Amino acid sequence: MKTLQDLKIIFIGTPDFAAASLLALLEAGGNVVAVVTVPDKPAGRGMHLQSSPVKDLAVRYNIPVLQPEKLKNPEFIDTLRSFGADLQVVVAFRMLPEVVWNMPPMGTINVHASLLPQYRGAAPINHAIMNSETVTGVTTFKLQHAIDTGNVLLRERVPILPSDDAGTLHDKLMNAGATLLVNTIKGMADGTLTEIPQDEIAEDKLKHAPKIFTDTRVIDWTRPVADIHNFIRGLAPYPAAFTTLGGKNLKVYKSHYNLCVTGVEPGTAEIVDDADQKDAKALRFAGSDGWLYIDELQQEGKKRMETGAFLRGYRLS
Repeated sequence: MKTLQDLKIIFIGTPDFAAASLLALLEAGGNVVAVVTVPDKPAGRGMHLQSSPVKDLAVRYNIPVLQPEKLKNPEFIDTLRSFGADLQVVVAFRMLPEVVWNMPPMGTINVHASLLPQYRGAAPINHAIMNSETVTGVTTFKLQHAIDTGNVLLRERVPILPSDDAGTLHDKLMNAGATLLVNTIKGMADGTLTEIPQDEIAEDKLKHAPKIFTDTRVIDWTRPVADIHNFIRGLAPYPAAFTTLGGKNLKVYKSHYNLCVTGVEPGTAEIVDDADQKDAKALRFAGSDGWLYIDELQQEGKKRMETGAFLRGYRLS
């Protein structure tokens, strides 16, 4: 019977979400023989080359790092094969060609931030909150041709609290996913895991999680205010939902709402007395069934701030 320590593993990933899984694997004694991540990129005001969180962690642990421009490059493929890995792990990385994911004898597994088969796609954390879900989770599964459709290995449910936004939920799922990955590889090593085809656990209606684009971040004020509130939560703190105010884009990070008959056109903005703070003002927009109050925002060309501070220097035309 094999253990996690017996397997030669190649880890593939880029951001903090992936680095947490790599760290958990290393701390559990995993034999990570190489790491694959994106090439260093210029960033910041000085445009200095910046490495990924996964690379930074690999360097700290003296693990060889591969940073291919193209994943089908023959030299990269040959180098990858030379490590003789039993298993590959991919977390938060771009789509892999079959010549890569089908290379090791035990295949390649992925950590996905949803309860597959729900929320397949690039932005499962955002869409779960945007769709007013109260529960999501993490899934480990085997890679195959179609994205996010491979056999499920393990799943773990994670509640979405009313106070959560995409940022806080990201961190919860990052940590849950790291633990689930270690348990998955242990089960694969000792032969106690059973792969489950996603068709066997699919619900009647599947919800998807496509990539977030600029036009999908625009607030639709004709919707119910509860849905708008969850839309804002699902895009905060990044990339942030936005609307327009005074002819300028206005990013919205935090909000609350009041169900009532407004008597005005959805999207109408008003500055009113703040019911919670004496001598303070509040900014609200009309939705289809009430008012959506903005608690934290960022107007184009300005810094992020609480609405009260913003209104002290703003007049609504």
